[in-house]
Order: sequence, then structure tokens, then C-alpha cells
Amino acid sequence: MENNQSYKSEKKLAAGILGILVGYLGIHKFYLGYKKEGIIQIVLTFVTFGFAGIIPFVEGIMYLMKSDEEFDKTYIQGKKGWF
Repeated sequence: MENNQSYKSEKKLAAGILGILVGYLGIHKFYLGYKKEGIIQIVLTFVTFGFAGIIPFVEGIMYLMKSDEEFDKTYIQGKKGWF
């Protein structure tokens, strides 16, 4: 990195918080640009009467546990849709 600045992900914090708080609606997926996965999350939530809401909760925690650079490589550049 130039000027000895640490790497900073622009979407990690927001995606993590959205996943934890309103992920059952697929908001974190739409925020990251994953339309198909967002729609799947909404359908899963309704089909399972909300039990599939644990998936985005876990994903939100995983997002926040990754380093900023690892998050960007995996979810922004690598376009990994799930976990």
C-alpha cells in the first residue's frame, strides 16, 4: 500500500451489520450486488417461516471477522455468493 496506510474495505462493516440485523430479507446480498442470492434468501426465509434467517446472521458475523483485504478478495473481487 502507498503511504503506509492500512487496507480499508468500503463495504465490509455495512454488509456485516445488514447481514446480522436484516439479513433475513437478503439486504446484505443486494448491497454486495448479489441479486440472485438476495432473492433466494427472501424465498428461503418465507418457505422456512424465518428459520433460514440464521444463514445471514452467520454470514454477517463471518464478514466482520475477516480482514478488510480478505473480505474484498472473497466477496467483492471473487464474487463468492454464500459463506
